[in-house]
Amino acid sequence: MTRERLSLWTKLAYGVGDLGTGMTANILLFFLLPFLTNTVGMAAGLAGSIYAITRLWDAINDPIIGILSDRTRSRWGRRRPWLLFAAIPFGLSFLAQWWIPFPGRIGPLFAYYLLVSLLFNTFYSAANIPYAALTPELTQDYDERTQLNQFRFAFSVGGSIVAVSVFPLLYNLLPDREAGYLLAGTCFAVISSLPLLLCFLGIRERYQSERAPLPLTQQLRVVLRNRPYLFVAGIYLCSWLTFQFTATIIPFFIVFWMGLPEVWISLVVLAVQGIAVVTLFLWTQVSAHLGKRSMYMIGAGLWLIAQVGLFFLQPGQQRLMIGLALIAGVGASATAYLGPWSMLPDVIDLDELQTGERREGIFYAFMVLLQKVGLALGLFLVGQALDLSGFIPSVAGAPSPLQPESALLAIRLAIGPLPALFLIGGILLVRFYPLTRKRHQQILRALEEKRQQLSSP
Repeated sequence: MTRERLSLWTKLAYGVGDLGTGMTANILLFFLLPFLTNTVGMAAGLAGSIYAITRLWDAINDPIIGILSDRTRSRWGRRRPWLLFAAIPFGLSFLAQWWIPFPGRIGPLFAYYLLVSLLFNTFYSAANIPYAALTPELTQDYDERTQLNQFRFAFSVGGSIVAVSVFPLLYNLLPDREAGYLLAGTCFAVISSLPLLLCFLGIRERYQSERAPLPLTQQLRVVLRNRPYLFVAGIYLCSWLTFQFTATIIPFFIVFWMGLPEVWISLVVLAVQGIAVVTLFLWTQVSAHLGKRSMYMIGAGLWLIAQVGLFFLQPGQQRLMIGLALIAGVGASATAYLGPWSMLPDVIDLDELQTGERREGIFYAFMVLLQKVGLALGLFLVGQALDLSGFIPSVAGAPSPLQPESALLAIRLAIGPLPALFLIGGILLVRFYPLTRKRHQQILRALEEKRQQLSSP
C-alpha cells in the first residue's frame, strides 16, 4: 500500500506549530510557582491550589474543544481555523499571568491568577488540541507519524531550551523584579503566538471523515472503551507526571538543597532539553528498528537511573548533577515526548476501523487534558508538600530564607522517589500495550478494504 510521502516543508510547518505552546508550558512549569511564592508572596499551597482548580475546568473544557474541532467544517479544514483564531488570545492570556495588579493583597491576587489561569488554559486547549489532532490527518504511515512527532518535539523542546534560558535573563534585566517578569512575559507572549499562525499557513489536512460525528456521550463511551487508548493515556500520564514533578521542584532543589544561584536552573534545563532535542532523531531510528514499545522501555530505564541519582545528590556535586540531567534528558526524549504521541495516531486508526469515524479531536483532547493534569498535580502537590514541610516563602527583593530540614527532605523526595514510582508505572503499562507495527499494518489494510467497499457503487 503506497502513499504519498509528506514533504520536508510540511513536516517543518507542522513541527513549528508546537513551538509557542512548548515555550509557554515550560516557562510556566519552571518559573510560575517560584514567581508566585518568591515575588508575589503567596503561600506555596495557595499558589498550587490555583492549578488544581483550573484542572476541574479543563476536565470539562478539553473534551468539548476536541469534539467541536471534530465537528468543525470550513474551507480551511477542521483543525486549522482553531490555530488561526486562538493565537492572539493565547498570547495575551499568557502575558497576564506575569502582572501583579494588587501588590500585597493576597485575596484579590488569588482570584486574579485563578481567572487568568482559566483563560490561558482555555486558549491553550483551543490551539493545542486541534494542532495535536492534525498528526493522523496528515499521514497514515506508521513510521512517518513518528517522524512528524520528531519534528514537533524538536521545535517544542528546542523552544523550551530558548525559553527557560532567556526568560530569567529578561526578568533580571530590570532592577525591579516585578517589572522584569512583565517584560519577559510580554516578549514570550508575542513569540508564542506567531508559530500557530505559521502552522496554519503551512499545512493542509489530507485524511478526514465525512460522516456525521456521534453524540457527545456516545463518543466518550467509545473513547473510554478503547483498550489500547487507555494504555496510551496511562503511559503518557505516568511519563508526564515524572517530568512535571521533576521540573516543578528543580528550582527549589537547586537553590535550597544544592545552595546554587538561580542561573544553575537554566543550565540544568539546558542540559535536559538540549540532549532531548538531539536524541529525538536517535530515538526515531530506534523506533523504526525495534518498535515504539522497546523505544519507550529503554528510555524509561535511563530516566529511572537519573531520578534515583538525584535523590542521593549532595551539595557541591554540581558536575554529577549535570551528568544526571543529561541522562534524564535522553530518557525523557523517548518517554515523555516521542513515545506516547507517536502511539496515539495508531489507536485512532483502530477506532476508525471499529466505528467508521475519525475522532482525532476527542482522543487528543483527553491527552492534552492529561498533560495539564500532570502540570496541575505537579504544582499542587509540590506546593502542598512544601507548605506541610514548613517551607518559608519570600517576596521580591528579599534574600532567600534558610529552609528547615523538613522542607529540604520534602524537596528531595519530590525530585527522586516519587517521579521514579511514576516511571515504573509507565514501564509496566507499555509492557502490555497491544498495538505493534504488525498489528497496525493489519489495521491499515482492513481500513483500506473497508473504504473501497464503501466507495464501490
